[in-house]
Parts: sequence; C-alpha cells; structure tokens
Amino acid sequence: MTGRTAAAAARATVYGYPRQGQNRELKKAIEGYWKGRVTADALRAIAAGLRRANWRELTEAGIHEVPTGDFSYYDHVLDTSVMVGAVPDRHRTAVAADALDGYFAMARGTQDVAPLEMTKWFDTNYHYLVPELGPNTVFSADSTKQVCEFREALALGLTPRPVLVGPVTYLLLAKPAPGVAGGFDPLTLLDRLLPVYAEVLADLRAAGAEWVQLDEPALVQDRTPAELNAAARAYRDLGALTDRPKLLVASYFDRLGEALPVLAKAPVDGLALDFTEAAAANLDALAAVGGLPGKRLVAGVVNGRNIWADDLEKSLSTLGTLLGLADRVDVAASCSLLHVPLTVTAERDLDPQITRWLAFARQKTAEIATLAKGITRGTDAIAAELAVNRAALSSRAGSSLTRDPAVRARAAAVTEADTHRSQPYPERAAAQHAHLRLPLLPTTTIGSFPQTTELRTARADLRAGRIDEAGYEERIRNEIREVVSFQEKTGLDVLVHGEAERNDMVQYFAERLTGYLATQYGWVQSYGTRYVRPPILAGDISRPEPMTVRWTSYAQSLSDRPVKGMLTGPVTMLAWSFVRDDQPLGETARQVALALRDEVADLEANGTSVIQVDEPALRETLPLRAADRPGYLAWATEAFRLSTSGVRPDTQIHTHMCYAEFGDIVRAIDDLDADVISLEAARSHMQVARELAAHGYPREAGPGVYDIHSPRVPSVTEAAGLLRAGLEAIPAERLWVNPDCGLKTRGWPETKASLENLVAAARTVREELAANGS
Repeated sequence: MTGRTAAAAARATVYGYPRQGQNRELKKAIEGYWKGRVTADALRAIAAGLRRANWRELTEAGIHEVPTGDFSYYDHVLDTSVMVGAVPDRHRTAVAADALDGYFAMARGTQDVAPLEMTKWFDTNYHYLVPELGPNTVFSADSTKQVCEFREALALGLTPRPVLVGPVTYLLLAKPAPGVAGGFDPLTLLDRLLPVYAEVLADLRAAGAEWVQLDEPALVQDRTPAELNAAARAYRDLGALTDRPKLLVASYFDRLGEALPVLAKAPVDGLALDFTEAAAANLDALAAVGGLPGKRLVAGVVNGRNIWADDLEKSLSTLGTLLGLADRVDVAASCSLLHVPLTVTAERDLDPQITRWLAFARQKTAEIATLAKGITRGTDAIAAELAVNRAALSSRAGSSLTRDPAVRARAAAVTEADTHRSQPYPERAAAQHAHLRLPLLPTTTIGSFPQTTELRTARADLRAGRIDEAGYEERIRNEIREVVSFQEKTGLDVLVHGEAERNDMVQYFAERLTGYLATQYGWVQSYGTRYVRPPILAGDISRPEPMTVRWTSYAQSLSDRPVKGMLTGPVTMLAWSFVRDDQPLGETARQVALALRDEVADLEANGTSVIQVDEPALRETLPLRAADRPGYLAWATEAFRLSTSGVRPDTQIHTHMCYAEFGDIVRAIDDLDADVISLEAARSHMQVARELAAHGYPREAGPGVYDIHSPRVPSVTEAAGLLRAGLEAIPAERLWVNPDCGLKTRGWPETKASLENLVAAARTVREELAANGS
C-alpha cells in the first residue's frame, strides 16, 4: 500500500469506551452514593476523573479524536431521555427536587414509584432504559451533560467528538407510556423531537464542537418504508441546519441494507459503518451507491464486541478497498468498546501465549491506531506490528486447545431422536403433576438468592488462602441451609438451593468445562452498576465431572419439597461469553449442549425432579435481520432440546428468560418444548403473558410479578393485581407465580419481604379462584 498525502492522513477514533475504571471505581462510587457513604460532589469528581483517565488512555494509544458524552452513571439511553426532556410524569417531582436522585429513580424506581422498563440493547447483553412517550409528550432540550463533558475534553487539549443517540433510533426504541393506547407509534413524534436535537447541536457548536456523532443502530434492522422515510426526513432537516457542527451518522452491529442509500444521499458530512464479518455486505452496498463523494467515512474494521486480536492484514485490505469510496477514510472499531473489558495486561493468570491472541479495549485502540498509520504511511511503517500479529494468529490456529477429536466425534454423532423428549407434553404434564403434587398457582423463585458480603468475603478468603476448602464449603452449607429454611417458612412450593457457591451463572460453569478461559478483571457492564466477567470460549467443550449435583442434592436432603436443579443453557453460555470465531456458532452450541445433557442426566439420577435450564439470551442473540433468524433459531432451539431431552417424562424441565422483547420469539419458545417457562413481566405489565396467549402457547408459564432490578418491595395488592392480569391470558392450571429474575443482586431484607408478599398474593388469588369455583 502506498503512502497517502498528509492532507488525507487517516484519523483513528472510537465511538465509546468502558466506563467503570480499572477497578470498577464507578460502580463502587455510585453504590456508595445510594447508601449515603459518598456525596454527590464526590461522585461527580470520581466520574470526572474516570473520564479524564479514559481520554488520556485513548490519546496515548494513538487515538486522534476522542468520544465525549458516551460516559454514563447508568445508561446512555436514559441520558438521552434527560437530554430531550422525556421524563415520565411520575418522576418529574423527583427530578425537579434533585436531578441526580431523580435520574436514579427513573433507573431503579423507589418504593412508591416504578422505574422505566429495561430491555436489551439490540443483540447485546447491555440493558437500556426504555423511553416512555405518548401523544402529549413535550420535549425540551437540556444539553448540560453533553456540553460539559465536551468542554472537559477540550480543556485537556484534545479533539473531542460528542456522541449522541440519534433521533430515529431513540424513537424506535421507545414504547407508549403506561395508559397510552397501544396503537400509538412514538415515531410520530419525530417532527416534535428534531427541533430539540437542533438546539443541542447548536449548543455543542457554540462550545466548539467540529463534529457530532449521531448513532442510528436501529437502521441496521428491517425497516418499513415509512421508517426509512422518517430517517431521510430527519437527516434532511438536521443536515439543512445552518448553526450546527459537521454530522457523522453511525451504524453498527449489522449491515445497513436499504437504509444505506437513504443515509448516503442525506445532507450529512459523514457515515460510520461496520465492516466486520457480521456486516461485510456494507462494503458492496457502499460501492453500489457510488460511495460517499465529498464525505467522511469512518470504517469500523476492528471488532468492538469480541476479544480476539484483529487480523490486521485483512483489515488493511478492507481499508484499501474503501479508500476510493469516500473523500477521507478514518479507522475505528465496529461499535463502542463498552462491550469488551478494559485491558488484557491485568490478566496475570492467563498463559502469556494465550494473551497474545486477545485484544480488550485498550489493545483494540492500539490496533486501530496501527491500521490508521498503515493506510496513511504504508505497510512498511507498521511491519513490526504486522509480524507480531501474524505470529499471534498462527499460534491460535495451531493450538491444541482449540480442537478435541473426541468432542467433535460425539457432536457429529447426534441424531434427530436425541433432540426430542420420549413423550409429548400432555403425557409428560400428567406424569409430572402426579409425581410433584403441586398446588394451583405454584410458587417458586428463578434460582439465585442474595450474594451477601459474607459470601463474597468467603470467596476472597479462599483465593487469598485465609481459609481452606473445607472452611469455605462449610460457609456454603450454612448459606444453603438458611436459604432452604427461609423458603420453607415462607411457603414457597418449589425451592432452590440459592446458588451460594456461584460467582456468575455463566462463569461458574465455564470454570468447570474444558475449552473455556476465565478472566480476573474482564468486567463488562450489563446494566447500571451490574458488571459481569464473560469467560472466553476458546476451544472444544466437554464436562470432566458433575458441576452442580453435589450442592443440589444437599439442598434436597434438607426438604421434602422439590428443589430445582439450576443450569445455564447452551445459547446463554455462548451469548454471555466471548465466543470463538473460528467455527459456526451452531457447532459450538452443540458441544455445550452435550456437556449440559450429561449434567441433566446426573441431576435426575441423583433424585432431582425439577431441572431449570436458563436461556435468557435466546432473544438477545436473535439476528437483527429477519432473513438471518430461521437458521439461528433452528440450531438454538435444537441445542436446548439436546440438553434436556434425555430425561424421564415425570422430570419437569423449566427454562427462564428475562428483559427482552419476547414477542419476536414466541414460536421459538414453543419449539424449546420446556414444560414450564418463567419470564420477566412486571415492568412490562404482563405483556409477555398476552403474547403467549396470542400464540396459543400450550405449556405452563410463570410471568414475573416481582421486579428484581429495583430495590422496591411490591405489595401483596400489587403482586396479586399482576397475577390476576396473568390469569386473563393463561389458565390457572398452567400459571406459576415467581419473580422476574434471580435475586443475586438484591439485599436480604427486601428479598424476604418481597417473597413473603409474593406467596401471600398467590394464596389470595387461589382463595378467589376457589370461591368462584375455578
């Protein structure tokens, strides 16, 4: 590749960066604020320090243009709602009294006021707060956060680029506010919203912003002509503004498809597109529309969602093809680096040979800078970096870690019969009811109970050698005894052991399966102050020994009531890991499914009659384009059935899903052939129960009546009201009563009170049904 002139020198940039800090300082500060141990001023100072540290890291890595506005105390979509004044009526008093407390009230709720609904950000495990809008919504601009953070970076002598959620995506993510007629379409508010965006853009221009990025990831999904026309109108109007910065419209996670010509023709100054494997079609589509003459193209060639080192030579080839398609081509990751951990260098326990294969956020910024240097000055300028990269890729491809012939032979031998139960559901249901003898509206929980400070301390003590394995296990036994005793006293019908021994619902299993690697500091934000450490799925998967039988059997020995075995399903094991990219996902899912099938068989053999295989990521991993969905759903549902189909008819298989839009996958939920499914429903007002009914779902279901992502305790009246709403869609003989999700993140006082109210609500509604002769 020949060198380019200085005027055309490529800039390196990113769309966003991990917010939490090296040691999750933001999480600790926010939770300290909630508990009254950290003042608002101290929280703001810590946040400002983290922003400065991020910008400094980016600049030192060779990033020329840093993002601002991507930092958030809780969620960037919630920040957008604040920016445009879309505060729900029920939160306006709190926001007016104290903006920060009101912000957190919208996110978490209070005892008296429900929070905003929460769901997944496209096909990631990041959760956003859903905007609530109605025909009477009045927008008003508040650019304080965006302008202040821009000025912070500018004062450091940097080149900042504010990043905003675009107006079309914001409206497409929104839902009608409670009480608004279901036919209301938030996109009808576009003409009302655009002047507010214009005001924010003018404020940023006045502050000195040359460029502003408007993120429109919703346009990579299938969109109607009306929605595409709305996008065209939005960027026609914003592009026509005279008092504005240059506009960079960004998309990511998939190909733009029919939206690409719309944006290419719009009077904006640049586009940022995903050019990773998932969106490779963007390259051909861009050429087909004649490129972007006179405009800037930001090329997302480095995968922003996975942790494998980039193939630099392949990315350089893509960039070389793009050079003739725009006035200038700059280099970026495919999306915000929010979705990957901060740095590989902190991982002292990983084999140095393996760390060569990996690139977390800090390493990805170095890759981006290297690529920008390469297309500006030619490959000779980055010869050393290319040699190191080639060696790392070769090392991974030839490693024995990646292939196990026995695992591959077993997966290849799977038959159609292995993926189906021996009897149809009606026969299984009769056998299970006779065996379990549960009451009408049986009560249960999703699996985990609060992970107390004592439990976390015990794990830390074990790692540090302050206690031995025997001492640690005694603490786990004590916790299980307390959890089982509480559930019996409260009156729950199907118990759980509480998962005291588990650090995370994916990591725990990953640490016990071959082919997985675990990190110490690979934290990634899931929602708010909730961070997870996704394991790295690097090779073929097998189960050397039972993983859950011991503690489940111990819990069952403490009670005559059934205790559920708790497993994480194959799709979720993939979705909440950094998955290998050297074979199809369906092949990896089959390997995981076979390992789980062995665990299910061992649980059943040891007396477990109810086994729950959680698949909360089934909807999350659904491809963004409808054309790609049938193939995904075929292998995803087959993997679940392969995990669970080897049991007797009287063994009851449960599954669980939460915080997603389930209407798109109701048929797939049916195809799982689970006997019982529990689903998040409290924040969405039993929407999923109605969706199941509309589909004619024939099995048992437990739409949640207790929102566990809020500290508030639902009253008996509230829980009973939700339960009655569930009964309008699901017959009583097929309806379960449970929380939305696991209780790991909650405190014991609120958990006890909430579950006591849940059981009381079930009793109340049972009595009503009995009185009515139902």
